Amino acid sequence: MSGHVMVFAPTPRLTVTVDQPSDQPELHLHPGGQGVWQARMIMSLGVPVVLCTTLGGELGQVLEPLLATEGVDLRVVRRDSCSGGYVHDRRDGTRHEIVDVVGAPLSRHELDELYNLSLGEGLRAPVSVLSGPNEPSLVPADLYRRFAADLGANGGRVVVDLAGEHLTAVLASGVFFLKVSHEELIADGRSTGAEEDELTRAMYDLHASGAENVVVSRADRPALALVDGEVFEVEMPRLEAADPRGAGDSMTAGVAPWSPAAATCVPRSAPARRPGR
Repeated sequence: MSGHVMVFAPTPRLTVTVDQPSDQPELHLHPGGQGVWQARMIMSLGVPVVLCTTLGGELGQVLEPLLATEGVDLRVVRRDSCSGGYVHDRRDGTRHEIVDVVGAPLSRHELDELYNLSLGEGLRAPVSVLSGPNEPSLVPADLYRRFAADLGANGGRVVVDLAGEHLTAVLASGVFFLKVSHEELIADGRSTGAEEDELTRAMYDLHASGAENVVVSRADRPALALVDGEVFEVEMPRLEAADPRGAGDSMTAGVAPWSPAAATCVPRSAPARRPGR
């Protein structure tokens, strides 16, 4: 595709990982959070990214140069409170959380400044990815509704990977592409179980609520996709997972720059729609 992708990443995080692949332990510092991981995957596919975010405090001072080395076109709102982060220990091959600093909610003025900055960049991009906060209380759900409405009204394609009240809010404005996990659908009460029929009905409900295309990830099982009114089962190479963390974000980022209709899928029979659908 031509152009670039705008990624809205309101609350990036500093990730500190202790690892020991050899005799000596190693310390790794990286920028993280859903939006950052999505931006990294999009750029790995050769598509430029404008990343709109907030940074503050000591963690923000560390995050900014790390984000710059990622190669994104960085747009930053300075915040008074500190950005979030976490420390994980992986020396035994398993991820152990040592500490998790969520960070403070964005203030009204910070939200207004971030919205104006991100909207301006989103209007210049054919596709905008609206990533969620690392904790729901940090950014109000209604901001996502407004954002999706303003971008969509001006011809932009909106891609989201959200759950809970943030998903409900953004559906009210309509989105081009929604990715959600089957666990999130069950936790939100949108699906009564993990069976394909139940998940497929939930996908049709999401489509009727405002999602033009829907993909449901199912951990190590094939994803389900609802594209142009037809349900597909997505075939992927079967690989041994080194670390499943962030796999869903990579899936969202992989389809964001292009139409989901271009994905490699295998058609399957869909159950009957609910009455009135």
